Amino acid sequence: MLLESYQLEIFNSKCMPGSFGVHCFAHLDQDISEAIPYLNASLGGFTFTKEPVSVTFKIQGKLLTVHPQKIAVNALKDEVEARKIVEWLKREINEAWEKRDSITPSYEAMPQPKMMEILKLLPKTNCKECGEPTCMVFATRVVEGAKGYEDCPQLNSDNKERLKNYLGKFNLDF
Repeated sequence: MLLESYQLEIFNSKCMPGSFGVHCFAHLDQDISEAIPYLNASLGGFTFTKEPVSVTFKIQGKLLTVHPQKIAVNALKDEVEARKIVEWLKREINEAWEKRDSITPSYEAMPQPKMMEILKLLPKTNCKECGEPTCMVFATRVVEGAKGYEDCPQLNSDNKERLKNYLGKFNLDF
């Protein structure tokens, strides 16, 4: 096991002190820099930085960035959600490291869903039933990971299946 322990730091946004969400840093007790390209290959990072090495994932409207000795997560409800996500990442890091002999490390960002491809499958009624003002905004929120195919109540079953399959290439769950 590469990553054994970390110290969790929960804090409010300095630029938005009155916000209801929190952010967290997981300060890692072990250096995981060598595992980051394997994690990127297995999970498909949104961005990958070579110097200094880091990978960022966009998952369910959150940004998760993994550095050699720190994990940063934004837009959390509370400490319980922070611990859940950090524990999920810890498992993924250790699994990628354990399977590194069968994983080709990746030093590039993975492809991301395209807003226009999502919009093509939506009903384009701008009904607002999804909570967004337009179908285009909804499609953008899907790309960001904040919404899913199931969040469009007017999506017909054929396009729902097509959108589910399209997004299945990009989505991660913890």
